[in-house]
Amino acid sequence: MGENHFKCLKMQKTVVIDVVGLSESIISEHTPYLKSYLKKNHLSKIKPVLPAVTTTAQSCYVTGKYPTSHGIVGNGWYDRTDAEVKFWKQSNHLVGSPKIWDEAKKKDPNFTCAKMFWWYNMYSSADYSVTPRPQYHADGVKAPDCYSNPPELRDELQDALGTFPLFNFWGPNANIKSTQWIADASIFVDKKYNPTLNLIYLPHLDYCLQKFGVDFTKISKELGEIDRVVQQLIEHFESTQTQVILLSEYGINNVSEPIHINRILRTHDCMAIREERGLELLDAGASKAFAVSDHQIAHIYVKDQADKKEVKKILKAIPGVAQVLDSAEIEAQHLNHERTGDFVLIADTDKWFTYYYWLDDTKAPDFARCVDIFKKPGYDPVEMFMDPKNPFIKLRAGYKLARKLTGFRYLMDVIPLDATLVKGSHGSPNCAKEFYPVFISNKASKSELEPTDVYKLILNSIF
Repeated sequence: MGENHFKCLKMQKTVVIDVVGLSESIISEHTPYLKSYLKKNHLSKIKPVLPAVTTTAQSCYVTGKYPTSHGIVGNGWYDRTDAEVKFWKQSNHLVGSPKIWDEAKKKDPNFTCAKMFWWYNMYSSADYSVTPRPQYHADGVKAPDCYSNPPELRDELQDALGTFPLFNFWGPNANIKSTQWIADASIFVDKKYNPTLNLIYLPHLDYCLQKFGVDFTKISKELGEIDRVVQQLIEHFESTQTQVILLSEYGINNVSEPIHINRILRTHDCMAIREERGLELLDAGASKAFAVSDHQIAHIYVKDQADKKEVKKILKAIPGVAQVLDSAEIEAQHLNHERTGDFVLIADTDKWFTYYYWLDDTKAPDFARCVDIFKKPGYDPVEMFMDPKNPFIKLRAGYKLARKLTGFRYLMDVIPLDATLVKGSHGSPNCAKEFYPVFISNKASKSELEPTDVYKLILNSIF
């Protein structure tokens, strides 16, 4: 009866707008539209998944499963076969559970889905998709671009809206331009294809909240900017009788101290380091133990299982580590998977983990001072800053840009190595409830949701 019953129902067009970093802590007089919108709608808090990071949370929302099933144990992990740390991969094949758009199409073959910048977007079975995808030229130049399905959509969008502003999507120049482009592109796609489900990702608050924390004296401008983009989207979709869902993957709370977990492991002779041109590189495959840091969590990979007891003792003695999860605790948190570390660390809520492994900044690898999300063996929020200790840093960046524009090789090495600059983080499920991610719609639901409940609520909106 169930499936046939669904097919008898008219589908309700639905949009899910993912406002990154949105939590009750920042809905204020600086977000007047959101504040008034809440008075007419219902807000539920979502219990943060472990880890409360972009790719894991989104994968829970679109599969209705935890990482133990879908396999997305963080924004990156150590590939034991290749002996490489891999971050920010884009193939949807990495998500090991069926997706919501596939289930919806089973219920009604007329269903269509647009996936606008949600993660693991490439080679997805969603009908329409757009995601960041720079061009990497043979001479080392990285040029802004995006990837789409169908392929011609990329050219149509960039003809109408200009080239996707990649360098405003991440890095020191990250700002509202990329979020506005995504919003405009989402409206373009909605008008062209009229998808039943539209998934839209708005990254803007990620930047200011990680840089400054919840400090209204420094983030009020950015709050107003995202408020206006959300208003633009909601007004468009409401005018087409679309059911609107606002949600977030995590909230961002204030932090005061980084933990250099790999440096600590190195001082205990756990890490193998190669030196090339006087600079140090992590040799993950040869290391006794090392950390893949991802905001407030870190996967610890141990080469020889006989060393686990010794490594665990080191980890438990580190100040600022709230929990050291072993296999039983990892399973209890729905995180057991072949990609998961032998241990998972959770930082105190006012701390976060760096990927740094060098003990002398003069030996830091060249990519450490660049925006280079694929080479770094861990997440690096310091990429949002230009070195504040160098008074000529903007001149240096301008010179590098001039070299790029004139066709010369260049290295945009303007990122500092000072992790204390970061004032906001996320990832821990132990944050205060004012920093929980949120689910907002015109339909009342439980006051506190499991992350896997989001899947059911989106399906229920459509059918």
